[in-house]
Amino acid sequence: MSYAWHWEVLLQPAASGTDTYLGWMLSGLKLTLMLSLSAWLMALLLGTLLGVLRTVPRWSGVAAVYVELFRNIPLLVQLFIWYFVLPELLPATWGDAYKQLNPYLQQFLAAWVCLGFFTSARVCEQLRSGIEALPPGQKNAGLALGLTLPQTYRLVLLPMAWRLVLPPLTSEFLNIFKNSAVASTIGLLELAAQGRQLVDYTAQPYESFIAVTVFYMLINIVVMTLMHQLEQKVRVPGYGK
Repeated sequence: MSYAWHWEVLLQPAASGTDTYLGWMLSGLKLTLMLSLSAWLMALLLGTLLGVLRTVPRWSGVAAVYVELFRNIPLLVQLFIWYFVLPELLPATWGDAYKQLNPYLQQFLAAWVCLGFFTSARVCEQLRSGIEALPPGQKNAGLALGLTLPQTYRLVLLPMAWRLVLPPLTSEFLNIFKNSAVASTIGLLELAAQGRQLVDYTAQPYESFIAVTVFYMLINIVVMTLMHQLEQKVRVPGYGK
């Protein structure tokens, strides 16, 4: 294969004239981190609430409908619904207000909501499995001590359940960074989109996408290291390995 490698292209002035091509890629990395971390925070909060509701008979059906809806519709389809369809279904005042936002903000909000809702459904099921894996005596003991049901979940069940589901949650945390690449389909210039843009301007596809791959690998290494340390720190003797 005849290919002229040219890694120096990353340090050349970009077409914008105000940055280098590596600077473009770093701005895409920054946007990927902002989008993924904010969506992960939303997914954790909403997924925790739904995970608790999934174990409460009165509300389990409502939470189950949510999970089946957001877990079974492809992520790309959900993104298009949030970005293209929802503004047309909202009341005219709200829809017009959304359309008048900065295009970058429109894209970011749609991708943030999409990733947050999609991932929260998966977090919900993992937390539900963690709660249901605990011995029934823990819940009964909390109630016997005079705690209310919300207090029993908050002080007894959730702290233990979170410890049990940290490994699968680590996988979901990694997935949200990779899933953020779908935002490029609506024009958001995150890391993957910046890689494609570099190809368009430099005609150096291998350098561009190898650099993108390295950045994703660095994110994964950092996340796995931090989550492993957290898992070791909060592990309760007698549970897990």
